[in-house]
Amino acid sequence: MERSTVLIVPGLRDHVALHWQTLLAAQRPGCVSVPPMGRENLDCQARIDAVEAAVSAIAGPVVLVAHSGGCITVAHWAALSSLSWRVRGALLATPPDFDTPMPEGYPPTAALQAAGWFPVPRARLPFPSLVALSHNDPLGRIDHVRALARDWGSATIDLGEVGHLNPASGFGPWPQAQALIEDLDR
Repeated sequence: MERSTVLIVPGLRDHVALHWQTLLAAQRPGCVSVPPMGRENLDCQARIDAVEAAVSAIAGPVVLVAHSGGCITVAHWAALSSLSWRVRGALLATPPDFDTPMPEGYPPTAALQAAGWFPVPRARLPFPSLVALSHNDPLGRIDHVRALARDWGSATIDLGEVGHLNPASGFGPWPQAQALIEDLDR
């Protein structure tokens, strides 16, 4: 079976130097990332279009690896794209709860609304997916993230208390991601 190309879909903070996604992209041969959009660019449609362009440019099957707002981008993209059939699976790590105001330093609900993020898609994803859950994520209450996973038809993996699974939570490398990607690619 042909190995899938991994497509990294970052969150609203975009590409971060010591983030596990950035480190994964550097370690995994043939891994592709959605081009940087800029932290100030909250335009949901621009991010959907960037995923569409990236998937279009990949020959063969794809495994999506999204974090935070990138998970919501994937849900929006999947609802609109005719290319979703090419996705073998998606690893969706710590999606945020956009329905609840986020902590200081993150975009306010009004800015997300103006940028087209609402309503957050709740339809079943057209490909297998795995949502990574954190019990102490400041951006997503675990009950809300479990409900998103259920609506999306996603399996879940409980990571325990890993915050938002980002450098601010003490995470650079996330070695477990490699094995999860391999499972999705089967």
